[in-house]
Amino acid sequence: MDKAANERALLRVIRFLAKGDATLRDAAAAGRLLLNAGERGVVGVAENVLVDAARRGLIEMAAGAVSLTTLGRNAMKRAEVAAEPYRAQHQVLEEAVIATPARTDEVTIDHAESPLGLLWRRRTRAGARFLEAREFRAGERLRSDYTRGRLMPRMGINWGGVGGGRRLGDANGVAEFTDAALAARLRVEKAVQAVGPELSGVLIDVCCFLKGLEQVEIERQWPARSAKVVLKSGLGALARHYEPASSGGGNRDRPVLHWGTEDYRPMLR
Repeated sequence: MDKAANERALLRVIRFLAKGDATLRDAAAAGRLLLNAGERGVVGVAENVLVDAARRGLIEMAAGAVSLTTLGRNAMKRAEVAAEPYRAQHQVLEEAVIATPARTDEVTIDHAESPLGLLWRRRTRAGARFLEAREFRAGERLRSDYTRGRLMPRMGINWGGVGGGRRLGDANGVAEFTDAALAARLRVEKAVQAVGPELSGVLIDVCCFLKGLEQVEIERQWPARSAKVVLKSGLGALARHYEPASSGGGNRDRPVLHWGTEDYRPMLR
């Protein structure tokens, strides 16, 4: 097998393993092996291709299982994007519009950095997005206020001041904040209180601390794939806080005083 063919076979293996680990089995033909991923199917590969991939640190083979390493995932990204390969390796960029109380900004979001961004890009089998646009906007708005409020350095040890049932005081360094930072911090407090303690924790973990869903499940000892459901519920509540449903006009709540025909005129007494 020439070098070009070897690289194509290697890329095929990397793409296959990017979707999940596989078990290693012997093939009928000499010098070939099978990667069995159960429902995802089976891929045949030359033994020397796997040896080369392991030597280059792209895959790991242990106890009959084969998995892709971080180097392997980066190599796949570089191979699939010819232009600016190293930028594509580390970033998944998308233009988005984020609404803030003061203005509406067009921003570029790195979805590779944000777990919420990765979830926003995910679609159902029918092709619909898992998150609604208003839910995604709400999560990004919380993250924006969280950052502007300069909460990140302290939140690992002192989250009690925000949404914990008491106002922010001097012990949290309010005197050191600018008016804009303090306003952002108070917006976070109101948002957390509006969502409630049952859902606000996962919002802070994912939207602000940028924790992955699997990490949240491990830390909170939740069942697998439950964090995604709780997060969506929290984002829905957060979206209702940021974008409350319109009442449909200022006159709708006024009582009707009288019904009459077009030529009706009130009597003056």
